[in-house]
Amino acid sequence: MKEGEQMIHSMVSSMLTLPALLERAGHPRRNRLSLLQIAIVFIAGGAHAASMAWPFPFGSGLGMVQGQPVWWLQVLALVLLVAQLDGCRSWKRAAWLGGLFATAMLCATFWWLYISMHVYGGLAAPLTVLAIVLLAAFLALYYAAASGLFVVLAPVQRAPRVLVFAALWLLAELARVKLFTGFPWGEGGYAHVDGWARPLAAWVGVHGLSFVAALVAAWLAMSLRPPRTRWLTVLSLVLLSVAVAWLPVLNTVHIEDTPAPSEALSVTLLQGNIPQDEKFQSGTGVATALRWYGEQLRDAKTQLVVAPETAIPLLPQQLPKDYWQALQSRFATGQQAALIGLPLGSFQAGYTNSVIGLKPNEPNLLEPPRPYGYDKNHLVPFGEFIPTGFRWFTERMQIPLGDFNRGAVGQASFDWKGQRLAPNICYEDLFGEELGARFTDAALAPTIFVNLSNIAWFGNTIAIDQHLQISRMRALEFDRPMIRATNTGATVIIDHRGQVTHSLPRYTRGALVGEVEGRSGITPYAWWVSRYGLWPLWALGLAVAGLALVFRRR
Repeated sequence: MKEGEQMIHSMVSSMLTLPALLERAGHPRRNRLSLLQIAIVFIAGGAHAASMAWPFPFGSGLGMVQGQPVWWLQVLALVLLVAQLDGCRSWKRAAWLGGLFATAMLCATFWWLYISMHVYGGLAAPLTVLAIVLLAAFLALYYAAASGLFVVLAPVQRAPRVLVFAALWLLAELARVKLFTGFPWGEGGYAHVDGWARPLAAWVGVHGLSFVAALVAAWLAMSLRPPRTRWLTVLSLVLLSVAVAWLPVLNTVHIEDTPAPSEALSVTLLQGNIPQDEKFQSGTGVATALRWYGEQLRDAKTQLVVAPETAIPLLPQQLPKDYWQALQSRFATGQQAALIGLPLGSFQAGYTNSVIGLKPNEPNLLEPPRPYGYDKNHLVPFGEFIPTGFRWFTERMQIPLGDFNRGAVGQASFDWKGQRLAPNICYEDLFGEELGARFTDAALAPTIFVNLSNIAWFGNTIAIDQHLQISRMRALEFDRPMIRATNTGATVIIDHRGQVTHSLPRYTRGALVGEVEGRSGITPYAWWVSRYGLWPLWALGLAVAGLALVFRRR
């Protein structure tokens, strides 16, 4: 931790003098962006993206391990941005700085969309690049607005100025969560899943961590910036050191140690490693999937078997004769159950991206009423549903099953062996407030999260590591283990403290066998997010911004 703090201090103290030098160097251009400022915010934006999961094989000497989050790098990135904004006198200039930072951050975060859109979707490379940049630039408008408002609203005094920046940054993050179905992938709080602030996740969630990180970054930037006094810099670092030392105490007080009232559950998590360009091809991927997953489901010995998202890549009526009846019979008796990802419905009436639960005495899938089922609610734009007015765009891509119907929020859990298993599909675990809707009643709250994913759309890239950190954050927020069955990785077992206890090598075909212990306590975050959603955080951000506006007018 001390190495991270010293690095922040040494790197930032030299770079923070640049805005002041630029201001003194050319008065006629003080409202224009310099190439140096643009370079700083672009580098900072890239660093922010890398902080969620370090993408490079070097840097271990500085605590940067490939695929792992780097909390101090996220803080450093925001420090550099705040340093630029703090010297702005024009809201337009600040908006450009914030927008450029966010555009670089987002392009560097989800560049791997290129693989799904061009390599597997068949979209022309120039159009794919343009689409990704435009998506990033559109989402960056939230941060541009926050940066411009910071210059307009922030008071001169340091403490409220810091608070105003953190509140506006929080509002920008929340806007990315909720507007236009939401796409908050790469939010700053995920960099702290292993950081000093991780105990706060069970209290305020990932969005609250983003607010805390912005608060710390703004305070450091404004304390280190000349001509601030040296004692403020020392005080800032001391306060950060105290937080690093004492916040872990929250780990022992945030929730009672309450495992679910049953023994640990033995699980088998299947990873088929079906190539994405073959997955929906009848002569190759479909045949391989039906054979391999059928064999694994038949031969598994554990109490629960989980097959990933669309492991069975056909609608029920397209399956070979008696295929599903054989699976149903396999789990109709005995002491085993299965959760299997497959699409349900028909091309005429519509279909859903679903999970079917099989256990003794469950109804037959092909006859009403169907067995336990979970239908994906939060669909991926362009990949799983077509936004209004964009059918022309999606028709240029070759994506099968690309227009799903939505399931409901807060669907029932799958009861098995004293555990309440809560499925979520693909990037649904990115939306913790929606998972939290299941925690209103403690007696019905999930004891284990189950994520079924297919990240093969994005190749063997940092997207796998980023998604793993997202799942780990959900475990921290709700004090629940998360088991993940995926097509190509990361197939893992995550305990209730967010630590990976079992994992399967990526891009291999195999079965991960282990045990998972469910939990039954309710964290503070689970309590309030299940009742009020994200409104408390919206209220915090809007209240601070509103007060700043009132005092600004006075």
